Amino acid sequence: MLLFSTVLDINEKMTREKFYELIEYWNDNQYYEENRIPGFKWNGEFGKKFGDENLWLACVEYESIVAVRYEKRTGEGVVWDTDYVMNFRNMKMTIRLERSYSEDALALDAKFSSPYFISLLIDKGYLKADNGLAIQRGPTLINATNLALVTDVINGGSKYKHPVIYVSKSAFNEDPVDVTALSKKLRGVAHVLVQEDMETNKQMMELCAGKNEYKGSIGLYFPNASTGHKKLRYRREVGPDPQLMDKVIQSMLQYTNAQLVDSMSTWQGVNNALIMSSLSRQETARKELEEKYRKAEDERLKLRENLSEEARLAAEEARSSATSEADELIALFDEEMENLKRQIKELTDANNSLVIENEGLRQKFQSMDGVPLLVRGEEDDFYLGEAKDFVLSVLVEGLKNIPEGTRRSDVINDVIAHNNYEHLSDDKREEVKHLLNAYSGMPAQLRKDLEALGFVISDGGKHYKVQYYGDPRYTSTMSKTPSDWRTGKAVTSGLGKMAF
Repeated sequence: MLLFSTVLDINEKMTREKFYELIEYWNDNQYYEENRIPGFKWNGEFGKKFGDENLWLACVEYESIVAVRYEKRTGEGVVWDTDYVMNFRNMKMTIRLERSYSEDALALDAKFSSPYFISLLIDKGYLKADNGLAIQRGPTLINATNLALVTDVINGGSKYKHPVIYVSKSAFNEDPVDVTALSKKLRGVAHVLVQEDMETNKQMMELCAGKNEYKGSIGLYFPNASTGHKKLRYRREVGPDPQLMDKVIQSMLQYTNAQLVDSMSTWQGVNNALIMSSLSRQETARKELEEKYRKAEDERLKLRENLSEEARLAAEEARSSATSEADELIALFDEEMENLKRQIKELTDANNSLVIENEGLRQKFQSMDGVPLLVRGEEDDFYLGEAKDFVLSVLVEGLKNIPEGTRRSDVINDVIAHNNYEHLSDDKREEVKHLLNAYSGMPAQLRKDLEALGFVISDGGKHYKVQYYGDPRYTSTMSKTPSDWRTGKAVTSGLGKMAF
């Protein structure tokens, strides 16, 4: 599965020697020691695997292209492949991270981070600016002096090869997400522009005719005109929203992973080209050998007519020996060609698999907010599967008023049956009921249990202020000193209806 893909423009400071030096430095300075290949030193051996079967690195060269693959196999059966393909003809580097699983894989939820190698490219000054905008580790702060960086993007003026993320300040002049973590996660993939202070809102609205993001909303601006622009709303009152950040990251990676990449920018493509070149040389050598063999046979027949019996016997013996050697050579050529054809098939199959996956990603990205039956709106899930569970719960409840044996009943039943209705909201409502049924105050454990369900609790005078996942649209209150036994039921009913 392709997890990460980006193409970077490299400046002239990068040479073959510098590239190999950077590979060595990258290996020796990986954060986790278990990711380093002990004693790795580039010695010019192409195709050789440095390391062992669980952790190895290999380099190949084809004309102006250098391709490096780094593979790690974990004890859980997860296989990580990271490829660095540097094309010195057009000075572009393609970096791709893929994850697959062996047959005995134990876990399918491994996390990943954007390759550390990109940070080295930034730190060493090897990356070209993107139409004047530097590619960097952290965000670019936007203030009155450089407001044009954002307004030109919003108005459709400036065009960059990489997507642009604009993060506006919230109503309380805070960042809606952890912009440092966001920039680190998307280094080399997207430009992250962050409003430094909300005081620029008025000026931005004038320059952008009100099209700009504000109050914590985030704008995603893609280079592809057909993809265009997406606005993600910040729905909390205060504090960073990790779900919003996840949605930004997901949108960016879906976009970049879905972009077409030339086959010669992939490990499989470069190796396939090398094998095809070797196959072509083998075929040429075989034809030359067969031609020499034919000419020698013609010469033998001409000489045979003028030789004595004894000489003919000696010539036949020499011919038999030469023929045997030639047959052995041809057999070796044929065996080598079969091996090359087998490798080509394996690489072609692997490449076709990636092409199919890439096409699926493109289709997914083009409708990434949709599902086969319904189109998703702008409301994000507060917890995994929330929106789906709500829709299914409404369908289940609605079935009570639909006569059985009707087309409407059959269709609704079919949708419910094939969408794994898990009763998530019902379970959470029951949990709240259990916690608050005898509510008489807010001890530490109760507060902790409610917060685990997504409720943000703050003091508000005589009452506690309760917001569901910090969203001000879903605000309720709880008395600090409830007067009678009915308070628990009232609170439970109020929170249950508001959240579930």
